[in-house]
Amino acid sequence: MRNRAPDEATLLAPQDWALPVPITYGAGRLAEIGRRCAAMGMRRPMVVTDRGSAALPFVARLSDLLADAGLNTTLFADISPNPVGEEIGAGCEAIRAGGHDAVIAIGGGSAMDAGKAICLAAGIEADLWAFDFDRPPPVLPPGVAFPRLVTIPTTAGTGAETESTAMVTHAGKGMKFCLWHPQLKPSLALLDPELTVGLPPNLTAWTGADALTHAIEAFLVPGYHPLCDAAALEALGLIAAWLPVAVREPGNMAARGGMLMGSCLAGIAFLRGLGLVHAISHMVGAEFDTHHGLTNAILLPAVLRFNLPGMEEKTARMAEAMSLPSRSVEVFIAHVEALLDEIGIPRSLAEISVPEDCAARIAGKAMQDAAARTNPRAASEAEVRGLVEAAIAQSRR
Repeated sequence: MRNRAPDEATLLAPQDWALPVPITYGAGRLAEIGRRCAAMGMRRPMVVTDRGSAALPFVARLSDLLADAGLNTTLFADISPNPVGEEIGAGCEAIRAGGHDAVIAIGGGSAMDAGKAICLAAGIEADLWAFDFDRPPPVLPPGVAFPRLVTIPTTAGTGAETESTAMVTHAGKGMKFCLWHPQLKPSLALLDPELTVGLPPNLTAWTGADALTHAIEAFLVPGYHPLCDAAALEALGLIAAWLPVAVREPGNMAARGGMLMGSCLAGIAFLRGLGLVHAISHMVGAEFDTHHGLTNAILLPAVLRFNLPGMEEKTARMAEAMSLPSRSVEVFIAHVEALLDEIGIPRSLAEISVPEDCAARIAGKAMQDAAARTNPRAASEAEVRGLVEAAIAQSRR
């Protein structure tokens, strides 16, 4: 059986791709950011990150590189791990007040979501929730364009760097909503594995499991989408090969590069949709402010046991991509559970303080999430409640 993962030499070599947006990959390539932004005509970009990342070295380095290229910048970092609408509103006010012509989002998933959402709402001064994925997108007035957007992920998990979709919590409703617009696309996604080296092992595991979940759920979405399917399978090969190494050997640049590539590909794959892991996780995160990747990782086995029976052909293709010795549903789920054990993922939502009495409420909200509609197996609200209850008690066997 062929191992799908590229070798270390490939992962350590700089790469440039143009699909689905311009992507620059390679260790040390953050150094190119000033030149690249200036070449795009930027003059005054606003750097967006989350509160936890604001004081980290990569933010200061980015600001220095932009200044060296003659660009005037300010930093907006009033962003929570699960961004809320009020924070996005404050970011919109900051970009307008500062006369900024672009957003550079740097950090993990919260920074990516915030940067994209700020671009959406600040660009045409529309109500943030008008960009709900389930509603017709607002029409841009003649001659009006969104601010340019550059994305620089510093975790290998979210995969949010190549699209406009942003997950934002509506505090009043206690729900997360997917926001987007088809005319907002990143002008550049810069993937520098050096930026992920300082990530602690637990966050490496949580974000890596997020990427794993993206690839699996995207591949299981019904219908035929050869581009997304290919991206999902390649992502699975990379993640299976390199996630345990990245957790075990934090300084291994090939592992960091393999995970950053895998995360990006998984993010491209889920443009076709996701499934019940995400539908439930979005609502758990909105209510209890849990880490999104960790919540996904805990939920994944319970949802796989619900979804995979009867999907033997797709399971076999995923198993082959991950170089597993067997292609059965049972072996695939067992391997996923063993991988989660290896990287230290808790076995239940109860272990991250999600209470038993929320199951019915979370299930009702999850049924309204866009990801529930692309789950490969139709589920009733009672069945979703059962999945939540199982994940709270013990998601892995």
